[in-house]
This record gives sequence, structure tokens and C-alpha cells, in this order.
Amino acid sequence: MIADERTGRASAFPHFFSPLRIRGATIRNRIMSTGHDTVLPKDGTVNDALIAYHLARARGGAGLIVTQVAGVHETARYTSHLLMATTDGCIPGYRRLAEALHDAGATVISQLFHPGREIMESADGLLAVAYAPSISPNERFHVMPRALTVPLIDEIIAGYAAGARRMHAAGLDGVEVVASHGYLPAQFLNPRVNRRQDAYGGDAPRRQAFLRQVLQAIRAETDEDFVIGLRISAGERDDEGLTIPEALEACIALQGDLDYVNVTTGTSASVGGAVHIAPPMAYAPGYVAQDAGAFRRALRVPVFVAGRINQPHEAEAILAAGLADVCGMTRALIADPEMPAKAARGAVDDIRACIGCNQACIGHFHKGLPVSCIQHPETGRELAYASLPPAPQRKKVLVVGGGPAGMKAAVTAARRGHSVTIHEAGGQPGGQALLAQLLPRRAEFGGLVTNLLREVERAQIPLRRGARVTEAVLRAERPDAVILATGAEPHLPADMPHDGSVQVVTAWQVLRGEVRPGGRVVVADWRCDWIGPGVAEMLAKAGSAVTLAVNGLHAGEVLPLYVRDNIAAELHRLRVEVRPYMRLFGTAEGSVFLQHVPSAEAVELAEIDTLVLCLGHRPVDDLAATVEALGIELHMAGDCLAPRTAEEAVFEGLKAGCAV
Repeated sequence: MIADERTGRASAFPHFFSPLRIRGATIRNRIMSTGHDTVLPKDGTVNDALIAYHLARARGGAGLIVTQVAGVHETARYTSHLLMATTDGCIPGYRRLAEALHDAGATVISQLFHPGREIMESADGLLAVAYAPSISPNERFHVMPRALTVPLIDEIIAGYAAGARRMHAAGLDGVEVVASHGYLPAQFLNPRVNRRQDAYGGDAPRRQAFLRQVLQAIRAETDEDFVIGLRISAGERDDEGLTIPEALEACIALQGDLDYVNVTTGTSASVGGAVHIAPPMAYAPGYVAQDAGAFRRALRVPVFVAGRINQPHEAEAILAAGLADVCGMTRALIADPEMPAKAARGAVDDIRACIGCNQACIGHFHKGLPVSCIQHPETGRELAYASLPPAPQRKKVLVVGGGPAGMKAAVTAARRGHSVTIHEAGGQPGGQALLAQLLPRRAEFGGLVTNLLREVERAQIPLRRGARVTEAVLRAERPDAVILATGAEPHLPADMPHDGSVQVVTAWQVLRGEVRPGGRVVVADWRCDWIGPGVAEMLAKAGSAVTLAVNGLHAGEVLPLYVRDNIAAELHRLRVEVRPYMRLFGTAEGSVFLQHVPSAEAVELAEIDTLVLCLGHRPVDDLAATVEALGIELHMAGDCLAPRTAEEAVFEGLKAGCAV
């Protein structure tokens, strides 16, 4: 173990907290927030919200912060909220960002970016003209690009150089050229995408020419202390994607113009490859590290790696094994900006570990919404919630319900100075998260409960288990305020025809092991979230023949894209039959009857043993009227207000704790 300079205490993570010198920059530790779109900027420039977001992570101890992609040419606008580095007007914002992060001790680098054919959407809703080395269609966004002309290639290379000059003028420590995930530089490197026969296509050296010219042009516009890095996928995990040997060959050839290589995996170009941009909890922690190790063994420059590295001990193991020099821990820092500081002082049990749900981080991005975290809704809302205002008057607060909403509300209210007690009717706090963790490949969801319980313990909040609150309890306790977080229960259709020939059960009963499903099962999925597909996967793995009847366009319609696509892959492998556009009607004589919603035609599924209802939930809010009748201040949060997801529950718990 070594002594940590900031705390003077022994550190269990000697590699994790060792500094790294790269040209003119000294990174204080091996913890990196990788470049990721936050959707915080509104007009293509750095704003206060973005600075506050990154500053929270710098103050929390992150060593290197790589800011989100900055477009280098007008044809680089792959979304309507892209930061742009195409005019000197970007410099003041980046200067404010660099000064703030440097004052907090972090090194700051900006990504420079051109998507090539990977165009998602435009500001006015019209389809953009996309460019690529050749006319090679994009599968995921269904984009047919134009082939780049040499004059336009020259413009784009000059754009990279000009963007780097502006970052240098703003005081950033360096730039990172994004060649990962099938973006433009990777398109030049990939012989299945780049079919040119001029100086930019053909053999490997000519396919590398674009990237080499970009790197050399950047150096010419900056200085010898300025850091130039490259982000690249160690294989794009797609049949048409860049392979590990091709990517490694390019890095070896270009390393003379590079100061580091930042290794990730996957590609934006296909549904299967894009899952790896933000891999969900179905993937093992640190699963890209072995691929990064091949790059580190072959290269003379430092190698960074990202890919579900959530905890300090995971990063320490990767660093100690010599697989990388720096670990990207972006979602870990989204979930807990203070993770590095907590690890440094040995408070590892206090770290709010990322659970890989993707719901409010990359899930928000795909909706065009600012980044956040279902466990830590303060993320992305730093300007509003960076510090909690002290309560003007200390109150006795009774929180009814020990699920995510209740625990977050209790912790927030206690931190503001209130006297808080949680009453949980069940024997174990956690609410529906306790059921969610029982589904296949979703055990990490239980981390939401573990993390919140730890916060409750640290705040020294009494948590009474098996304590159902009634009017008598309220009269006896005489609280000044009640926060109601009593959750929800399965919704059961009151008028569904049912003759008893098919066993009808809820998803909750299946997850609790209370029923035997039999050989043929229909899962009726109204919500189109993870419950129906998860139950279908569980039953298929247990040996049942399963039909998933979805009241929507497809399974997992409301889920974050990469979670949905990963689930779709598993259901296909398990041969689960997925029927979209299905509305449940009822059962009779061993059949389940449905309606195909667009056509209104009847659908019969015969010889069914069990029908599993995943039809949403109804709020449990009976106590609200009693609280109001007693004249007690009332706040409600989570599913008791309206059944939704853990994200709304935790955020509303935060708001309730601030409002009381």
C-alpha cells in the first residue's frame, strides 16, 4: 500500500491513485471520465450546466475528464445538440471549463469528432446529408452516405486542426480524436466500408492516411506540451466492423503521432455493435480489459480502457495486471461523483455503485434529454441540487415506505436537518427493486437498494421494519410531516373473461416462486418494459415454451435502446416467440385470446398452461386521505403517486425531501 497525498492515509489502491505524466499534463490518478454526450449544452457551446456537471466529478477526485465530442466541420452534426469547435466563439466557454476543472485538480481533454455516415438526427427534423469514405450504407440509422471528395477531406482535416487550436487557446490539456464506434476515422480504416482506390483507400497505409494527416495537422496547430490521444474500438463486434488486428495495426503505425490510445469496443453502425457503447448490466465488469491488454503490450504509448469498470477494486485489478494505464469509469462517476475521494479515504462501502441500468444516462441521451442517474438524480441537475438548503425549521418527519422513493426522501430530509423515521410495512426495505433483481441478468439492480440503505445508515435514520402505518400510528407519533412512498401493486383487469382452464398469475408470483408455470406459457406484456421480457426469459430458461404477447411495437419498447437490444438478442437465442401489437382479451378452454390492435382481428393461442400478467401497477395510496384528514403536511413520491419506474421514484424522493 502507498500513502495517498490528499489524505495521508494508506491506500488500498496503489495503482489507482498513482499519477501519470503525459507530455505537459500530469494526471493525478488513473481515473477517467470518458467523453460522453450530456445534452446539457443548448446552443453548441459550453454552458454553466456543463461546467457544473464536470466540476462535480473533478471535485470528487477524477484525474482526467474527457469532455464530450466537439464537431470539427458543419457536416459533423450527428445530433441537434452537438458541441461545435468550428469557430472561435467556442473558446470562452471552453476556457471557463478548463479553468474550473484545473482549479479542482483535474486534467481536461476535449474529444474532436466527425461521425461520417453515423448521423442520428438533425435540428429541424429533416434527414441530413451524410458523408463517408465510400457509398457504404449505415444499417442502424438507415443512412446512405455520399462519398467524400478530396477537397472535402482536406476541409475536414483542417477542421480537426482548427478545433485543436481552439482547445489549445482555451487552455485545455489536449484533445482526443474519436476513431471509435465506427465514426469517420474508423470508416477510413475499415476496408469493408472504405472501398476507395485513391490515396485514402486500398492497402492499410493508405486507409490510415486520413487519420495520420489529422494527427499531424493537430500537432502543427498546437505545441509540444499539448496531449493528442486517439479513441478507438478494439474490434467493433460486428461482421462488417473494424477488427482487432486492423485497429491494432493502425495504432502501431500511428503511435509516433499519438500520446495515448483510449480503447473501447463496438460500433454505432449496427444494433448488435451499438450495445457496447454503453453496455448494460448483462455484461461483466471490465470485459474490454483483456482486449486493451493486447494494445498495451504492442504499443509504446499509454493505453486507456473503458467498459463497465464500476468499482475501484475492478480498476485496480486491471491496472495491476498491466492491461491498461488509465481506467474509464464514466457511469461510475455519473452514479457517484465522489467515488474517487471515497476510495481514497477508504470509505469504499459508501460508494454508490453504478448498476448498469442505462436508464437516465445513455437512455436520456437517446431521448435528447440531459444526462442523469436513477440512483443520483442530482447528476445533470447540479445547478439546482449541488447543495441542499438547510431546513428553516426542524420537523419530525415520518416516511411511510422503505422503497427507493422513501429512502431517498428520508436521506434528503435528514441531511437538511429534519428528524426522520422510516416505517416499512414489509420485513425488508427495497420495494419492487427486490423483485427486479430476481430476473435473469439483472441481479445488479439490487445495488439500488444496497446503496440507498447505506445512505440511510450513514444518516443514522431509524428504519422500522414490519411497521404498517395506520391512523392510530399517526395519532400516536404526531409527526409534523408525512412523506408517503407506499409504492404500488399489480394491476389486475376486473372484467377479463376467464373460465379457470388456464392458470392466471402475476409476474410478482412468478418471481417469488409461488407458482408452477407448466410447459406452455403466455406472458401478456402491457407496459413493454423489462418485466415481461425478463419473466419470459426466466421461464424459457426453466424449460417452458414461452410466447411474449406485447401490447406495443416490440419487446422492451420503452427501455433504453441498448438494454432493449440485448434483451431481444437473448429472447431470440431462447426461441421465445414475440408477438407485437397484442391486446389481452381473456382465456377459455385452455386458450389465451388476444386482439391484434391495428387490425382488430382475434388471435387465439391454444393449449396454454399459464398466463402471466404484466399489465402494469396500481398505486397504493390509501393512507393519503387519512393524513390529510388529520391536518398533517403531506408529500407523495414514487409509485403511490403514479406507478412508473425507479428513476421517478428516486427523483421524487429527492424533491419531497427538499420540500418538507
